[in-house]
Amino acid sequence: MAEPAVSAHDVQCLVRRKDEIEAQIRACYELLEDQKGVGMSEPLVDAEGYPRADVDLYQVRTARHNIICLQNDHKAVMREVEEALHQLHAREKEKRARDEAEAQAEAVSQNQSPSQPFARVNAVTPGSPASLAGLQVDDEIVEFGSVKAHNFQTLQNIATVVQHSEGKPLSVSVIRGGEKVHLGLTPKHWAGKGLLGCNIVPLQR
Repeated sequence: MAEPAVSAHDVQCLVRRKDEIEAQIRACYELLEDQKGVGMSEPLVDAEGYPRADVDLYQVRTARHNIICLQNDHKAVMREVEEALHQLHAREKEKRARDEAEAQAEAVSQNQSPSQPFARVNAVTPGSPASLAGLQVDDEIVEFGSVKAHNFQTLQNIATVVQHSEGKPLSVSVIRGGEKVHLGLTPKHWAGKGLLGCNIVPLQR
């Protein structure tokens, strides 16, 4: 069974535990300090080998024992903190790598599909809505209203958008001389045929 993932909260709890152990160790050392400054290794017997009468032997022994136990606990908690931080960083790194990969894939798909031309303008009548919008012969269409390379099937798609957009500006993007150009085209009745006054042919893929 996989171990549950370590959270930042787990790490905070471990760090709190570490701080508590350190505080307890300090308290034990202060107790030894109060007992005539006996540390961890000063003898508890006098020159004749009798137990020292000037210190509380029970307290000193208990404090020394506690310090040894607490230091072992401290080592164990430090190992856990290190391991938990290591796991957190590894997960963060993994997540970052995943996010970057997704962002890159997104950017690539954004760059590819919207800029993929699917049709070409092969005639524009002067004075027509298409001409007024700035469409030119040989413009390669990458976006015609809601029609783009990924959902374009036949010229009927464009015809439908034109009919639904009579009198309303349509966003049209074309590739002209290697550059992407954005135009606003409003399909409407004019002196000539249709609502656009241009001829569009599908690009051979």
